[in-house]
Amino acid sequence: MFGSVPSSLSPENWPFSLELLPQPAYMVGGAVRDALLGRSREYLDLDFVIPSKAVKVARAIAHHYQAGFVLLDPVRQIARVVFPQATADFAQQEGDSLETDLHRRDFTINAIAYNPHTQEIIDPLNGYADLQAGVLRMVAKANLEDDPLRLLRAYRQAAQLGFTIEPATQATIRDLASHLTQVAAERVRVEIGYLLATPLGNPWITTAFTDGLLPQFFPHTTDESLRKLTVVDEIAAMLAQHWPQLGVELKQYLRDTVKTTWLGITKLACLVHPDPTVAEIELQQLTYSRAEVRGVTTALRLYSQLKTATTLREQYFLFQEAGTTFAATAVLALVHDTLVEAIPGDNRLSVYSPLITRYLNPDDLVAHPTQLVSGKNLMIALNLPASPLVGELLTEIAIARIEGKVTTQEDAIAFARGLVAG
Repeated sequence: MFGSVPSSLSPENWPFSLELLPQPAYMVGGAVRDALLGRSREYLDLDFVIPSKAVKVARAIAHHYQAGFVLLDPVRQIARVVFPQATADFAQQEGDSLETDLHRRDFTINAIAYNPHTQEIIDPLNGYADLQAGVLRMVAKANLEDDPLRLLRAYRQAAQLGFTIEPATQATIRDLASHLTQVAAERVRVEIGYLLATPLGNPWITTAFTDGLLPQFFPHTTDESLRKLTVVDEIAAMLAQHWPQLGVELKQYLRDTVKTTWLGITKLACLVHPDPTVAEIELQQLTYSRAEVRGVTTALRLYSQLKTATTLREQYFLFQEAGTTFAATAVLALVHDTLVEAIPGDNRLSVYSPLITRYLNPDDLVAHPTQLVSGKNLMIALNLPASPLVGELLTEIAIARIEGKVTTQEDAIAFARGLVAG
């Protein structure tokens, strides 16, 4: 039925020795599914079911390898061991047998177990057949009701795996869609993040709205909002072709601790209310970080200004306000031109090309100004106290520099003296 067991399931690839795992013990979930699909993972994410003392086993393994230990659920007896290139979760078996435990899982493709001691695949729900068919099928309606996040997870997994959702399962999800509001907002946000980051996520996000899962979280999303998601990817690909550096930047995370890309920020900006103030409230309710909220609201506030900022002064202030949000802001402006104003592709790019070129040039003083004179030196030269005036003078010096009015430190101080004198 299965042929040979995939080598990726072999304990030789684990971050700990099989000897530390009691008998019986079973690997379950995504690692088994992906191994059977032939999908490799750079970062191992392993899940084990143990009939008893799961937390004790996890603690012993963590101690043996001086790895991180996290008690995830003391009631259900679930713990995590964190290694440099892997995590391993250990959970107490639910029910009096492995088969009972597997019958409580979300989808058949995730209800396949592997016994590393016997190298046996256990598949009581025929999940392997669904894997081969590329179908996501629920184990039972009650299992989706027990954890309504599984409703949205179906769309995320379908997107990531390139699967379809079995019709009866999708009908059940529609019936239970309102239950998703019972789930903590941060858990919903994580699933949305996966969908936004997955190349095949756009149609599934649209389906999730159609099936009633997401409107309560994004009440202002329209059909046009959803059309924008696909255009975002098209624009990003076009920009990457013309400016590869910009394409790379759009795929980068906001920061190491915020695993949302700038492209993801642009897509969020398409889903929320176009008014930044309203959008901020929506995003805060979904527990997005301050960096993510700032990225979305900045892009919404500035994208229309990219076309109207024609003078050097206007462009200077635009770049100062946009900062690292510029790439997402440019994509949003191009999406608006595509769908709302129906401007042809080449004409769209020609409008924004000068600004993009400035942004990508680290020596461009409009986009990346450097100081001719410091605030401290200005205060000494002009005998000024520390005050907002000093900052205002530095800004005017920077603008005068890009306009060619000053070129040296002496010029800058003389220019500032003239401004103070009135």
